[in-house]
Amino acid sequence: MSKYFAAFALISLLCAHGLYAQEVRPKDVREIGKGGSSAIPRLTELLKDHKTDVRVEAVKQLTAARALDALVLATRDNDADVQIEATDGIVDFYLPGYVQTGFSGSIKRVGGSIKGRFTDTNDQVIDPYVVARPDAVTAVGALARGGGNMTSRANAARAVGILRGRAAVPDLLEALRSKDTTVLYESLVALQKIRDESAGPKIGFLLNDLNAKVQIAAIETTGLLRNREAAPDLIGVLKRTKDAKVRRAALGSLAMLADPSARPVFQQYLNDKDEKLRGAAAEGYARLRTPADSTVLEQAWKDETKTSPRVSMAFALVLLGRTEISEFSPLQFLINTLNSSSYKGEAVPLLTEAARDTSTRNALYAPLAGGTKDEKIGLARVLSVSGDKASVAPLEKVSRDPDPEVAQEGLRALKNLQARL
Repeated sequence: MSKYFAAFALISLLCAHGLYAQEVRPKDVREIGKGGSSAIPRLTELLKDHKTDVRVEAVKQLTAARALDALVLATRDNDADVQIEATDGIVDFYLPGYVQTGFSGSIKRVGGSIKGRFTDTNDQVIDPYVVARPDAVTAVGALARGGGNMTSRANAARAVGILRGRAAVPDLLEALRSKDTTVLYESLVALQKIRDESAGPKIGFLLNDLNAKVQIAAIETTGLLRNREAAPDLIGVLKRTKDAKVRRAALGSLAMLADPSARPVFQQYLNDKDEKLRGAAAEGYARLRTPADSTVLEQAWKDETKTSPRVSMAFALVLLGRTEISEFSPLQFLINTLNSSSYKGEAVPLLTEAARDTSTRNALYAPLAGGTKDEKIGLARVLSVSGDKASVAPLEKVSRDPDPEVAQEGLRALKNLQARL
């Protein structure tokens, strides 16, 4: 009994002199976090705590405090749960609200470990005028290459893509050596977002992957990165596959490469019963830019009854010189499609590509000024990517549009254009 009282007396004495500290709990960390930016030093110290749940909570509070330095530090933690929270915190710094929609926002903890799943909603990316800090990209890239588990690696690969982390491309390529489907998929999509064409030839070994999701992502990435060396491989996939989605992806990517040897393939599929294949074939013809193809494309455009391939055929005719705007012209059809919630996602990237041509770009300024709300928003996005110095004044006008949503999109487009110029 006397030993008990002696120990109690010792603890009391230590407490009186501030030398004895109680175990910190997650709820204590949340209380500390209420101090905002002034709490950052204490929260950073808690990243050294021996308990994972305390460190995880510290990262959450540091995310709320927008403490980027500490979040970069937290990526070095050996625990995958902490790595995931830190990764999402870094992305949230540049894309506010991401922690609610990212992987860590949907996880459940069962028995102390993360249980969750990735969704196919993987189109988030920061605006071009936003540039992630190099050390943040390096930290997240390191996790994509070698995080604590495959979930941490896949989550980091997704983050690299969202941040457009070009410096982490070598990390993504190393991640492609993984056998994990999710890591492979997220790394491929990240490469699509970054658009570093030098990576294109290095993903060819995945074009025949046994997992259809990974194979399709590899095929699409090959097209987006314009790897013309892969044209024979894509034609091979097209001939062998029995999967309709793989076939569509292969023809769509082949259509992006502008390889003259693929002309017979486009000819074969222009009248296929699958509307997606007809559209891809038309886009393939478009990028070959052979004036003699105008006649066959004009006829296909007139005969087509489905909207999706008509969008592709209109694009083809615009690339072959039909840049006039009139009631039934191909370019006007593309602009009209911006009003369709179902098909504007197809029209915007095709208009963006077409607008790299000066005559097409100049033709877009009138509808940008006098079009519908959706047309103004869509064309502002197009010009933010494909505009030049002459596009600045029209976008400045859109940024002052009476409709606040249009004005906001106009300002965003202007910032992105100016950052690129």
